[in-house]
Amino acid sequence: MSEKRVLGIDYGSVRIGVAVSDPLRIIAQSVGAFPNDSTAAKTIADVAQQYDVGMIVVGMPLTLKGEKGMKAEEVERFIAKLSSLVTAEIVRWDERFTTRLAQQTLIDMGTTKKQRRTQKGRVDAIASALILQSFLDQTKHSLGC
Repeated sequence: MSEKRVLGIDYGSVRIGVAVSDPLRIIAQSVGAFPNDSTAAKTIADVAQQYDVGMIVVGMPLTLKGEKGMKAEEVERFIAKLSSLVTAEIVRWDERFTTRLAQQTLIDMGTTKKQRRTQKGRVDAIASALILQSFLDQTKHSLGC
């Protein structure tokens, strides 16, 4: 029997990065970035259904002090919408510095400044995979994996 997958979300005002784990919950892989519009929660719910997701990890943008700011409240409103569309458990996960790590990853991959500027969705997609991988790495023993 295989585990249900875990979906990772990097919420942004313009785009939402999405990643999914393998069935064994070991590796996160980017699915892409979707526009953050009026259909975003439904789109994410459809992706969750497509990949047979049992848990959704949403990156929570905490301040450097670890507190919730205005952006975190926006994420909470999105989570409320999403939770009405899915049966999967939704977990909040500290996402501090993931966007910066995603940008650095693209730099390390040799992408030019122009490519990074014109393909902003790649940063969101990579950030979602980083959030999910962090969750998977830190919880693999406690979840019985």
